[in-house]
Amino acid sequence: MVLEELTRLTGVSGAEGPVRDYIMEKARPLCDQMWVDRMGNLLCRVEGRDPQAGLALVLAHMDEVGLMVQGINDDGLISYQCVGGIDPRVLVSKRVRVGEKGIPGVIGAKAIHLQSREERQKPLTHKELYVDIGCKDKESAQKLVNPGDIMGFEPGWTAYGQGFVMSKALDDRVGCYNMLRLMEERYPVSVVYAFTVQEEVGLRGAQVVAQQFSPRCALVLEGTTANDLGCVPAHQQVCRAGAGVAISFMDRTSIAHPALARALRRTAQRCAIPWQFKTFVSGGNDAGQVQNAKGAVAVCPLSVPCRYIHSPSSACNLADVEAQYDLAHRFLLDGAPFEEEG
Repeated sequence: MVLEELTRLTGVSGAEGPVRDYIMEKARPLCDQMWVDRMGNLLCRVEGRDPQAGLALVLAHMDEVGLMVQGINDDGLISYQCVGGIDPRVLVSKRVRVGEKGIPGVIGAKAIHLQSREERQKPLTHKELYVDIGCKDKESAQKLVNPGDIMGFEPGWTAYGQGFVMSKALDDRVGCYNMLRLMEERYPVSVVYAFTVQEEVGLRGAQVVAQQFSPRCALVLEGTTANDLGCVPAHQQVCRAGAGVAISFMDRTSIAHPALARALRRTAQRCAIPWQFKTFVSGGNDAGQVQNAKGAVAVCPLSVPCRYIHSPSSACNLADVEAQYDLAHRFLLDGAPFEEEG
């Protein structure tokens, strides 16, 4: 499965090359133009059937959260910096691959039976964690890794339960996967598919992409937080895994274009595509850069709910992945109509 293959690739922000190379191989026979800009974004253009229908922009980011080697201690253990937002509570004992050679390592901390009572009563911080690559001292570790090397989580894909999968990097390989599927169709509108870089560290790739085009509308295919487990009030669940594609009306970086969002909801209802609101204003995505570009662009995110996001074992329901594709596909197939809704 292409989605599984995408999640197994390491593409931490700033080092998306393996993901980009894979997508280029899959996309080359599907598009009319393909190029990589100086930022590292991969752009694929598919001309539309109707020359008068205009241009739509569809984005998904290739990068994932991870770690970077900050220094090597005298005992051979590695100190790190986070690349993107990662909760330190999900890291202890997790496996990583370091650098281009994929040196295996494990994230460690002081053994719990050596911790004081006070230490056991509070979460560990990133400064209290380290990466162990099995070297006895600094000199031997320096032969394998260097400061600045990227560390990605160990790949792993498991199907479980009723339609769920768990893996690293579902945010946002789900969007990349669905963009490849969309490229198999030639729509009335021309479409530029932008596989962006460095979303997790400030939407940097999308900022560059947004300056290159003047689309009539843009869709951002994302993975977003699902907080639907435990004793969480409904209004704080953000969205629910298995309940359909999440249509966002607002987050911390953008407000969805009202007419575009309404048109997407109506398309979902007409085509019986499961959908839900993203009901909590938090986070951000590439829409935040696209919306403000070239005199403003009508944009709306379509997200797959992901549990345990930004962790080595995020989880989503494949039915929601399908719903994201179905909604984007039907909307583009209709010619991306929304202006009459203004």
